[in-house]
Amino acid sequence: MSSNEIDRQPDWVTTRFGVTVASDDTGYAGHSLRDLVVLGLRHNKRRAHLLVSTVLGKHIPTPPHVVRGAADDLGAAVIEQIGADAARNAIVFGFAETATGLGHCVAQRISASRYLHSTRRQLPGTVVSGTFEEGHSHATTHLLQPSDPAFLDATTPGETLILVDDEISTGTTALGAIETIVVTRPRTRFVVASLVDMRSAGQRAECAKAAADLGVEISYVALAHGSVRLPPTLLDDVWQLNSDALNPIAPERADVTTITLDWPEGTPDGGRHGFERSDAGPFHDATETAAAAIADRLDPRRPVVVIGHEELMYAPLCIAESLEQRGFVTGYQTTTRSPAQVHDVPGYPLRRGFRFVAPETDPETPRYIYNVSSEALPDPQAVVVVDTPADTPELREGGGLLDVLTAAGHPVTLAILPATDQARLRESREAARR
Repeated sequence: MSSNEIDRQPDWVTTRFGVTVASDDTGYAGHSLRDLVVLGLRHNKRRAHLLVSTVLGKHIPTPPHVVRGAADDLGAAVIEQIGADAARNAIVFGFAETATGLGHCVAQRISASRYLHSTRRQLPGTVVSGTFEEGHSHATTHLLQPSDPAFLDATTPGETLILVDDEISTGTTALGAIETIVVTRPRTRFVVASLVDMRSAGQRAECAKAAADLGVEISYVALAHGSVRLPPTLLDDVWQLNSDALNPIAPERADVTTITLDWPEGTPDGGRHGFERSDAGPFHDATETAAAAIADRLDPRRPVVVIGHEELMYAPLCIAESLEQRGFVTGYQTTTRSPAQVHDVPGYPLRRGFRFVAPETDPETPRYIYNVSSEALPDPQAVVVVDTPADTPELREGGGLLDVLTAAGHPVTLAILPATDQARLRESREAARR
């Protein structure tokens, strides 16, 4: 399902349940709220509606240049807000799982000094230097795991910390992160950047009061602002609604081919343990090398969807961009923890879905991916990019991601990226500075 397909149809969630989305402005750089999000539903007693982004590459397979373009515009909005010099000297922080790639894109666009994203992954021996909570999420605890515990410390007076999320619904998640950070890492200037800001006037006032109580300055930037009106019975109505069946089956099962990607020692695979400006060049070279190796295994006549693994969003995006530039009709998206409702009806963004056994951490909690194919990407081949902790028996066995995709007829190229080890990254950083 492409965003253009969705725009041609009446909004099914509005028609069926009376949920409405209203725009407060004309948007930044020509963006409109309707172009950026469409209403979906999810199976969650705390929050039944879902704003499905048409530019993020999470629930909808999206052309990589569209994902990058929206993120670049958000970075430009940050620069306009605080100035190019302040942006270049800033730290960028992305929220797991949805905004890890978006945050990295923004950091790249503004040439920020360093980037870190939160994580839900806890591997043995990994040091956690902070936590905060996200109330409406399906996995509420965010962990901070920089290779250097001082990674988020201010290095210059007045340095700005930019927090990036795909959506600001109430502002509480960003405020919780800011409160956690300032307790041990005093700083006063923050920017909260998002694709859409859906706070009400009352919620904006509450955010302003919370900033004043913390003694900090917080600016907000977004590509579009708006609001959602929710009927009072929505939670119960959606909870009782049966989703369409998941895991479609094709007449013939497709095959899996596997490739282990080369990755330079000392170059982080993303922002989980911290990413510095100087890492950008080696990282770009590594993703170009990876894309070249993957391209050799693909059918150039068939569309391709590059699928990242949950928080592993930025490296798969860069690989997808390279494939797109090589002439492949390419979509990009990632798996998710969120159990959304699937309904194969016009005007709804989640027309097809897959549930599978989690390949790591908590296999008893299922994971999901939605759509995969669309009108613009009919019957695609899939490139599944995972890092080594996710290369487990659960990934490959019955009920795993590879099983459900190939059962649906999608040939899969499994690309395994050597994961960055927190301790080794710390050692290589320290050695480089000596």
